[in-house]
Amino acid sequence: MTYRILIADDEERMRRVLAMVFDEMRDVKVVTSSDYVTTMAYLDKERFHLLITDLKVQEVGRLEFLRAIKSKTPDLPIIVLSAYGSVESVIDVMKEGVFDYLTTPFENEILKLAVKRALRMSSLAIENKNLRQALESQYNFSNIIGNSPAVTDALRLVGEVSKTDSTVLITGESGTGKELIARAIHYNSNRAGGPLITLNCAAIPENLLESELFGYEKGAFTSAEKTKKGRFELAAGGTFFLDEISEMSAAIQAKVLRIIESKELERLGGTETIKVDIRIICATNKNLEDLVRLGKFREDLYYRISVFPITLLPLRERTEDIIPLSKHFLRRFSIKMGKAPISLSKEVEKLLIQHKWEGNIRELQNAIERAVILCKSNVIMPEHLPTSLIRGSYFPAKDKFQTSDNTTVQFDIPPHGLSLDALEKQLVTQALEKSKNNKTKAAKLLGLTRGTFRYRLQKYGLSN
Repeated sequence: MTYRILIADDEERMRRVLAMVFDEMRDVKVVTSSDYVTTMAYLDKERFHLLITDLKVQEVGRLEFLRAIKSKTPDLPIIVLSAYGSVESVIDVMKEGVFDYLTTPFENEILKLAVKRALRMSSLAIENKNLRQALESQYNFSNIIGNSPAVTDALRLVGEVSKTDSTVLITGESGTGKELIARAIHYNSNRAGGPLITLNCAAIPENLLESELFGYEKGAFTSAEKTKKGRFELAAGGTFFLDEISEMSAAIQAKVLRIIESKELERLGGTETIKVDIRIICATNKNLEDLVRLGKFREDLYYRISVFPITLLPLRERTEDIIPLSKHFLRRFSIKMGKAPISLSKEVEKLLIQHKWEGNIRELQNAIERAVILCKSNVIMPEHLPTSLIRGSYFPAKDKFQTSDNTTVQFDIPPHGLSLDALEKQLVTQALEKSKNNKTKAAKLLGLTRGTFRYRLQKYGLSN
């Protein structure tokens, strides 16, 4: 990598001396400027890794010059050289965010050391910026695969709530992409420049979860040898994604409620109240309304986190997304494994569509990865798929349906055809009537999850 250094000095002799210092550094290219206009023009058209200047320009004052540079290139490290240094001027300059301040005459080795440190910082800043841009691109709405009405509706909601700081509750079965949606909300919000901290409550033992969330002070318990910040504090200025929030104990739920309401916390063993500026996104694969009725989840916390609910349907409820997702994973794993482009055979596409996908998108991803590993040609065939997938992918005869008590119901499509949406709406309405408007029972009558049934109610305007 070649580092580009811009030297801005009004004295030609000093520009030559500085350029000679860097002649020995093979990975450095030097550009020189003698005035304000030329310096700003260079910064407009080229990217530099470091600026070295004596701040003496005719057009503007020293601090105004610095502020103009920082306004144009806020991440550019600046080393200031001056023969007229004083304590006051050093403080004024450092307040403007310069990297270092050296007085002249200077020793070449000291300057080189300062330059190496500045270039290292510049390189890390550029790398961090590139990584963040890659992340933001990865979680751009256009990179979330799916053409079904359910995905379209979910993305519309994500787009709306991303503009706010509202708390979001994402519900759906395991493997439906709840964390992907949470990341999309964060990276498309005004908090994208801040951290995204994630924690799966089900993955951490209950006796450790509290200290992981809220942190602790030194001496709070036997092994607390030093103060540690919790995840809520680490998410300051950004977003905290709490996955499987239903797994929290009642005591921890009460503390989380306080943070959501007041944005304040206390570390374990501490007495100081700490303010935290965070946005909270929660997710669960359980029905929190049922848990509230059973007394296993706080009602006040439920209403606090469900300000803006987003429900993700299982993959079996949006079969039109299966093939696009499969092709997406196919491209990803083909590139990762260094294989030529691979396609799906028509028979495989049929099997993928017919499978019930109890593990949702995660199960589909694993199946495609396995198929790419086994495929020795450029087409995925049935023998490359998991045996369980092939065995379980065939539905009953198209005109027969199995009920919950294993009886078979015959259904014939009328000769003039019918509207699938109208039929579905009628079935939903009948289920509500038979269950006396008990949505949980109505969902069970139709073999649907609570979240899936809620989506159908919203779709057909029956939610009230």
